[in-house]
Amino acid sequence: MAFSALLDTCVLVPSRGRDVLLQVALGHVFRPLWSSEILRELDYTLRRLGLERGSTPGETEEYLARLQEQMEVSFPDAVVLGWEKVTDTIDLPDPNDRHVVAAALIGRADVIVTENSRDFPREKLPYPLFTQTLDEFLLDSLDLSPKIVVNAVVQVAKRTGRNGPAQSPAEIAEYLRRTSAPEFGAAVVPLIIELEQGS
Repeated sequence: MAFSALLDTCVLVPSRGRDVLLQVALGHVFRPLWSSEILRELDYTLRRLGLERGSTPGETEEYLARLQEQMEVSFPDAVVLGWEKVTDTIDLPDPNDRHVVAAALIGRADVIVTENSRDFPREKLPYPLFTQTLDEFLLDSLDLSPKIVVNAVVQVAKRTGRNGPAQSPAEIAEYLRRTSAPEFGAAVVPLIIELEQGS
């Protein structure tokens, strides 16, 4: 495994970005890490979003149970333990973010993937830890392992259609281009088109 990445809650929502990110991890491009606190925040966020979308409590519970099982089975060593003991040693603008750096530190992560980079000033992070946005991280992963990353988008597309319209790999990439990963989406679309034309 080349490196480890601590995934902040904000890059585990919405689902399309999370699905591509974790599918890339399944290709052994990187080792994903998270903590019990990040999973708690993810659970809270997805419950709130389910309520806003009109999902029934039963539907939300089923979705969360399925997601939790998939994450545990696919990445059994992703949960960082013992991060609590170093939380008080970390100095950040918002103390509520200290748990993220604590988990990254204990888990020996190389990078924190987050959409809130301003909350983690470089000078406050233990060297050589740094942050990247989802877009930056996926773009670097694409440069590092283009075939694996393109295939990850293809695999995510194959799983669509169960609870909504099926999407092609190009549609997944275009969605990411318009939302959370604009540069990555723009870079991967022509590679997907090239793959589809060659098949």
